[in-house]
Formats: sequence, structure tokens, C-alpha cells
Amino acid sequence: MADEQAPVEDISTWRNHFLTLLDRIPMPIAVCRIDGEVHVANPAMAAEWGTVPGRLRGRSLRELFTPRSEDQIERLVRALRTGRTSRYPIEVTWRSGADGAERRGEFTIDPIMGAPGPPPVLLAMLYVRHERPEPPPSPRGAVSEAQARILALAASGATTAAIGKALGLTVDGVNYHLTRLSQRWRVRGRTALVAKAYALGILAPGQWPPAPTS
Repeated sequence: MADEQAPVEDISTWRNHFLTLLDRIPMPIAVCRIDGEVHVANPAMAAEWGTVPGRLRGRSLRELFTPRSEDQIERLVRALRTGRTSRYPIEVTWRSGADGAERRGEFTIDPIMGAPGPPPVLLAMLYVRHERPEPPPSPRGAVSEAQARILALAASGATTAAIGKALGLTVDGVNYHLTRLSQRWRVRGRTALVAKAYALGILAPGQWPPAPTS
């Protein structure tokens, strides 16, 4: 019985390693089914929509991003039908979940073929083009919905693990957002980060448990 369980445990361990590595990569990445449905997205991809990775699961890349050329999509479809596994670039536009501004970038789509039988999965990596200067931050500070919720839970004294469990993130995913905010606001430590969030009006004063400002 132990011998039969070993391969299953190995697969589970390697899957957890992969998800942890994915969370640490700053480039927006998604693993999709062959029809473009998102199976796994990392925090950087979710941040483009101002949300958490779990809320992108089950959504379609065609719903989230608009291709600038249907010819590029057709080329990828033809390649999948014939079993080719080259890398395919697709230029896209989308509306930022944080401020609604139009963004431009390029997906590189890598079909990953496994053992004979299961359909391939698509590894989609997004290169964001900063063609336009970013607008100045609002007086409240520009944070995503996910980051505001992380800050509120941190202000309540929740551990990193507890924050991740509440929001469907890994520990590394929570740390990714906290690190980005610390770098942007130039503060060190969670106490200073929470104090800055209150100073910027991101967290509602005089409210317990802490909550983002409406």
C-alpha cells in the first residue's frame, strides 16, 4: 500500500513546488486548458486585474484579453490541431483592474504536451508594455482590492499563513504583495506598512476589525 501511495505523494509534492515557484515569479503567468480557460494564475497575473489568483480560475483568456490580430489566434489553433509545440506570440490589450486604464502587451503561448492521451496545456506568459507613463497615484494610494484586503488582515494581527488561507493565496503570494507595497511606499516592516495604509486612507479609521475604506 505504501508503494502505491508513493507516486501520488511525489506528484503532490512537485505540484506544490511548482505553485510556490509560480507565485515567486514577478512576470504575469497563467496555465490554461487548450481552450484558454485559466487553470492556475500567479499573483502577478491576478494583480493586472486587481484581484487574487483564485478569482481568475475558470475564466477565459479571450474574456480577459483582446487579441490585436485574429490571425495570431488562428495560427495557434492550427498548430494545436497538428501537434506542433512552438512558442506563439499574441499581441493583446486589456483594461487594468486597478484603474481601468488600457494596457498593452504580448503573450507568449507555449503548448506543453504530456504523455499520449491527455490534451496539452498552455503556458501563457504576459510581457506588459509600458508605452504610456503611469498616472500619478491618487491621494489614497493606488492598491488593488486584494492588496487592500491583505493590509486589513495584517492590521488585525493575522499571520501571513492566516491571510493566505482567508484570501486563497499561498504564503509566498501574500509576501509578494506585501513586498511590492513596502517597496512602493518605502517603508520597512509590517507595522510601518499598516501605519502607511491608514495614513493614505486605504484602511478605514476607527473601525474594528480593520477594513478597507469604502
